[in-house]
Amino acid sequence: MNASSIEKRVLYEDNHLLVINKLPSEIVQGDKTGDEPLSDKIKSYIKIKYNKPGEVFLGVVHRIDRPVSGAVVFARTSKSLSRLNELLKTGKINKTYWAVVKQIPPRDSDRLINFLWRDEAKNKTFIKPQMEIHAQVAELIYKVIGKSKDYYLLEINLITGRHHQIRAQLAHIGCPIRGDLKYGYNRSNQDGSIHLHSRSISLIHPVKQTPLEVVAPAPPDALWSHFESQFNTSGS
Repeated sequence: MNASSIEKRVLYEDNHLLVINKLPSEIVQGDKTGDEPLSDKIKSYIKIKYNKPGEVFLGVVHRIDRPVSGAVVFARTSKSLSRLNELLKTGKINKTYWAVVKQIPPRDSDRLINFLWRDEAKNKTFIKPQMEIHAQVAELIYKVIGKSKDYYLLEINLITGRHHQIRAQLAHIGCPIRGDLKYGYNRSNQDGSIHLHSRSISLIHPVKQTPLEVVAPAPPDALWSHFESQFNTSGS
């Protein structure tokens, strides 16, 4: 593993935590594919950069799906992991996503609240008309913030963090994400990605107790670049 390949994607780093801009092809943690996860790549990067002997500690605070890109937070100490987990549990880590869709949403902005049920065998989330056993309430707020010739850019603020939540909820209103065959888009992207990007994360630093906001540049394909050019790196 080339440490520089990770270093170029570091969005924030100190002794307590690290935020990385994940590529759409990467898995955050190891799974049955056996592919090298991002967490292992970061451990190697830390070991090389700081010349650390023995096992490197790295805590996974949250995950995003393999075809999704963008900001992911990792803890570098057990203390920061515990505190970050508590912030996540209490909704104090704010995550904003960008999504590209073909169909214009019913409203320019809206709050979506649905009951989601996850089929683990199919690795897919379904929306139920009412609360059922094992279903979970999912909530997000979206607004249309950009337009190209054929697509719309949505900014999404997650209120809850459910499995495939954004993908399922947008598909439910007739706006599947570009490239997302699983949730109804008509064709896949060539690289297996979908046009969903973890754009920014904001929180109170778990140790320093100061505000921290990190913005992740979108992947450099033509469509993302079109929308990226409409916003400066301070966010949208």
